[in-house]
Amino acid sequence: MISRPSIKHFESIHIYIRGFRSSTYHLALRNSLVAGDIEADQAAARGWLKGFGPSTLPKKSCEISFSRSSGPGGQNVNKVNSKAMLRLPLKDLLPSVPNLLHDQIRASPYYAEKSDALVIQADSNRKQSDNVDACFMKLQDLILAAGRSSIKGETSPEQAERVKRLYECPYQYRTP
Repeated sequence: MISRPSIKHFESIHIYIRGFRSSTYHLALRNSLVAGDIEADQAAARGWLKGFGPSTLPKKSCEISFSRSSGPGGQNVNKVNSKAMLRLPLKDLLPSVPNLLHDQIRASPYYAEKSDALVIQADSNRKQSDNVDACFMKLQDLILAAGRSSIKGETSPEQAERVKRLYECPYQYRTP
């Protein structure tokens, strides 16, 4: 199976030929390689994000541990292991998430670089089960936020036509 080049690959091509921004080669390269692949990736990621929900989280790959909570709470805090810690290795999560979200997930505050995993803690409730649910909600919110920040919305046909007219306008009055 042939893997497609990443966006970073195309950015390096852009940097290499930056001085030739207006050249036909650069415009053809950008339009054919970058725009087509990115649009296809964006469309696939949009579809994945629409179907994403709590039931699609990889719960079987998660390691959940409990410890004593901190802060106020009296004897309950001192005696009961109610703090939940969820650990999800990225090798299990990233294959099920679109490539466009990988950088955002790695940039999250929950990412532990040494173990290459997401580590999420919750100790806001007195019950272990509520804290486990809070950890999974934080994981879901993290993935949704990564999707919102890295996946662009679809362009409406009206907006596409408006942009097309803006690009054509300066060139229609030029004399050869």
